[in-house]
Amino acid sequence: MVNSFLNNKSISYYGYVTQVFLFVFFASADIALLTAMAYDRYVAIGQPLHYATVMNRRACVQMAAGAWISGILNSAMLTGNTFALSFCGDNTVDHFFCEIPQLLKLTCSVSYLSETVAIAWSACLILCFFVLIIMSYVKIFKTVLRIPSEQGWCKAFSTCLPHLTVVSLFIFPGIIAYLKPTSSSASVLDLVVAVLCSLVPPVMNPIIYSMRNKEIKAALGKLTGWRLFTKNEMSVFFP
Repeated sequence: MVNSFLNNKSISYYGYVTQVFLFVFFASADIALLTAMAYDRYVAIGQPLHYATVMNRRACVQMAAGAWISGILNSAMLTGNTFALSFCGDNTVDHFFCEIPQLLKLTCSVSYLSETVAIAWSACLILCFFVLIIMSYVKIFKTVLRIPSEQGWCKAFSTCLPHLTVVSLFIFPGIIAYLKPTSSSASVLDLVVAVLCSLVPPVMNPIIYSMRNKEIKAALGKLTGWRLFTKNEMSVFFP
């Protein structure tokens, strides 16, 4: 951020390391937390009477700690293997922040098997989290289909909608960014997708989750004057 404000395009070696570590760490911890939240939604809808027992303070602390620890370990492994490689030639990263695919283009190592294994392990870890999210929502939808009342459907839908939106904003741009073929230079699409991955989810998270806050909904109703935020209708759209 300092470099951006000062219009300085150079960065130190330790700056590279810090950027890569923090980027991978927060991305890994984020997907782990989203997985824990998917399980939380499943318990809230599928086992509402046992929610207080299953999702107690200890369980929440353990899941949060597990997300952060897995993020640290995954980031340390990827960052360590990346910067253990030899870099030569042009030291210009054709991007506005340091990410591993861009750094691998600058390496002059004949083989980077350890980095390939680390990336494969990270991909498998993310895939496991994604599968767990899908499994949670499959069970949620099975439970919702057994709910007889329309009000119950609306309540279940409003419980899952914010989380599904955040998951979509986080995962789909990442799939586009990291599964598409790499090019020698970053295109406009690469930069746009990178912005979507790194900036849009954190910016949208407070907005999406705040829409469930009664005080904020009431304030938006007064500000906009829309019937959407009237007392009778807000329980349907944003319970």
